[in-house]
Amino acid sequence: MSAPEVWLRGPVAGVPALLQPVAHALLQAVEDMERVVASLDDERLRRRPGGIASVAFHLRHATGSLDRLCTYALGRPLDDAQRRALAEEGSASEAGAELLAGFRAGVERAVAQLRATDPADLALPRAIGRAALPTTVIGLLYHAGEHTARHTGQAITTAKAINGMLENP
Repeated sequence: MSAPEVWLRGPVAGVPALLQPVAHALLQAVEDMERVVASLDDERLRRRPGGIASVAFHLRHATGSLDRLCTYALGRPLDDAQRRALAEEGSASEAGAELLAGFRAGVERAVAQLRATDPADLALPRAIGRAALPTTVIGLLYHAGEHTARHTGQAITTAKAINGMLENP
């Protein structure tokens, strides 16, 4: 019997109560992406059935966007490496294991940031991007969790489509 979803396993140690849903979403995304990557070889990881984004793209984008959202939550601007990574997201050439390792590491950094976040700071204003769009620390962190979950779901659906096309040509 498989383990229940992460949110049903109790609190994530050290994460403030208001940020538990973010931690749960991120940790669930890792488990889901592990299953997706295990179901595809590297060639299928890059397939774009019907022109949709590949699983490789979703993995790379989820990793990069999580990093960027966490940077903004800290009140920092993006650095040159983050801007370069954003520009290169669509051209993922790494193997699935490497993409997955980068995703796991990104989630580990994000959960560490959640643990270090003072709940008193959650309502602090933050700005995103060159346009300095307004949000808050909690808005950024919640969006980081839901955005990661959204791309994980898209990766799952894409993998099912690719695997289904191979089984039912």
